[in-house]
Amino acid sequence: MTFSGILTAMVTPFDADGGLAEEPAAHLIRHLLAHGSDGLVLTGTTGEASTLTDDEKARLWEIGADVARSSKPGAPIIAGTGSNDTRHAVALTERAAEAGADGVLVVAPYYNRPNRRGIVAHFKAVANATDLPIVVYNIPVRTGVDMPNDLLAELAQMENVVAVKQARDEDLEPIDGMDLLAGNDDMLASVLDMGGTGGILVASHLVGDRMRLMVDEPQRRTEIEGELQPLYDALSVAPPVITAKAALTMLGHDVGGVRLPMVDASPEELAEIRSALQSQGLLERV
Repeated sequence: MTFSGILTAMVTPFDADGGLAEEPAAHLIRHLLAHGSDGLVLTGTTGEASTLTDDEKARLWEIGADVARSSKPGAPIIAGTGSNDTRHAVALTERAAEAGADGVLVVAPYYNRPNRRGIVAHFKAVANATDLPIVVYNIPVRTGVDMPNDLLAELAQMENVVAVKQARDEDLEPIDGMDLLAGNDDMLASVLDMGGTGGILVASHLVGDRMRLMVDEPQRRTEIEGELQPLYDALSVAPPVITAKAALTMLGHDVGGVRLPMVDASPEELAEIRSALQSQGLLERV
């Protein structure tokens, strides 16, 4: 399977008590798939995976699979199943398959920072436990581990490792044997220009249709990127899950707050987000 186009790393809606809000989650999935998203990543970093229980993750994957197949058949649901405990990553990946996910996103093991042989063994264990296609996630700023291009090429030799979500700007290049996906919003244009297939993105919660034009109309790619840069900047004033949830709330979506240790956006951050939404003409649609 090829994962391509605009893949939104969806926030996880919470209710007033901080629990998983199932109907708002289903509503948001339908909305995103109708507005530029070719597929979704559930329980990734922006989905607050680190504070979700395994049961909450599995339930969200089930909801995603059911809603996607009824509202946009063929739109992939990719489950974030990464862990720094290989046994846990394997168990989550098996649950994702049972829940109906179409693929899994597996981050490099974080905190314990294994050496190269350990990283390869980790991904091999996950790959051997599933038939689902695997997207490798390289984000050194969060994991403390960088997977250089030659290591990614080695991982690409595993039959079901099909893509990399690359969140490292330096030494960015296509990897033989795997699709290249932008891991940050402001990388999408450059990744597409070098032959990448798309991106796993956050701003697509808000401007998915316009980001989709960057895929469909390459001659306008630079122009659209320039127009969206102020929004990208505003979404960077705090961790993306905080800013994305704040922006979605301003646009009338019921996504709730964030779980500690994340905290809601400050008044100053909210003002920057609101200004960016207004400059994009988004608040006029509420």
